[in-house]
Amino acid sequence: MIITNATVLTMNKEDSVNKDSAVAVKDDLIVDIGGSRKIKARYGEEEEIDARGGIVMPGLVNTHTHAAMVYFRGLADDLPLHSWLEDYIWPAERKFVTEKFITQALYTACAEMIKSGTTLFNDMYFFEMKAAEVLSKIGMRGVLGEVLFDFPGPNAKTPQEGLEYTENFIKEWGNHHLIHPAVAPHAPYTCSSDLLKKSRDLADKYGIILHIHVAETRQEAEMIGKEGKSAVAYLDELDCLASNVVACHCVWVSKKDRDILYEKEVKISHCPVSNMKLASGVAPIPDMLDRKITVGLGTDGASSNNSLNMFRTMDLTAKLHKLYLKDPTVLPAKKVLRMATIEGAESLGLEDEIGSLEIGKKADIIIIDTKKPHITPLYDPMSFIYSAKRSDVNTVMVGGKILMQERELTTIDEEEVIQTAMQFGQKMKEEFGN
Repeated sequence: MIITNATVLTMNKEDSVNKDSAVAVKDDLIVDIGGSRKIKARYGEEEEIDARGGIVMPGLVNTHTHAAMVYFRGLADDLPLHSWLEDYIWPAERKFVTEKFITQALYTACAEMIKSGTTLFNDMYFFEMKAAEVLSKIGMRGVLGEVLFDFPGPNAKTPQEGLEYTENFIKEWGNHHLIHPAVAPHAPYTCSSDLLKKSRDLADKYGIILHIHVAETRQEAEMIGKEGKSAVAYLDELDCLASNVVACHCVWVSKKDRDILYEKEVKISHCPVSNMKLASGVAPIPDMLDRKITVGLGTDGASSNNSLNMFRTMDLTAKLHKLYLKDPTVLPAKKVLRMATIEGAESLGLEDEIGSLEIGKKADIIIIDTKKPHITPLYDPMSFIYSAKRSDVNTVMVGGKILMQERELTTIDEEEVIQTAMQFGQKMKEEFGN
């Protein structure tokens, strides 16, 4: 298959932008990149997708979400994080979250993500074996971790049950070409020191990601601060910080904390939309980047965002920090694009497979239609993040398999997914009296 007539944003080390170019795909890999005429001459007999002058780039990488929470979208808006969780979300999860819930909600979440150009997401939620089944059927890539708590959840009554489920999940899905298991203790304030250390040991045993919330709110910082140390210092004391750790949010981190994060090579998932909506604060991302800390972008769950839209996340990431620091040069478009692609892949330990368009990498590719009034004229292809919308994503491919073409999903029945979600929403209205 060849994708022709494109402006190719490679997101490689040189940030090469190739105009009037093409990408050749064989099986699940990128096998060639070059001028359209050259590629067409070389692979003229192959199936061709005409990008019509649009942008061809790597699929977007969402480094932190709770995908199935799309079914709680808008359930409890405009509340502080801890009230939102304890009074609404956790009770709803205890009542409604089952394997069937996960299956139905994941189809909705994946439809939304594919239609907005996301090809891989890092998930922390329940019944991740069921989530893996859904993703493998759809053809989408995922890093999946069963959320671990000290208290009972829908899928585990004790921390030990959660750890056993996680290890069984790793053994069953660890060699799948689309699924990458992770260990996912929820946060320092919901997991004991024993659970945190056992989670670390399990991640180290299998050489996989440890995915955890860290220093998201001032309240969390104060809870842990009673012990005389920050969340980062506390995790460091437990030897739970390392290069395989994805620390999500990291809003309330001091300069000393950032020194520790750098020294331990911890990766950060920045979720600005969720942080803004919950009024959690503004993470010191520019300073982290200056320290050469790897930062990817995440949406968080659709119940606190309220979408899984990485286009909105890119746009707001750049603008939030420019405003906050009163400096329009902070986080230029090129850097934000890297955070949403190759640096997101690096956060998850997958930079050798995905995140950039290079020969030998997986063919996780999206095509953006730029022949739209709101994008035209386009002087700098990297700057499209300020004007493009998720609806401008025309085609999505994961591992060479087309999941959406001309805005039509190929592996998901969109109408059925929406109908099922509406039926669940009616149940929720009856339960919560909305």
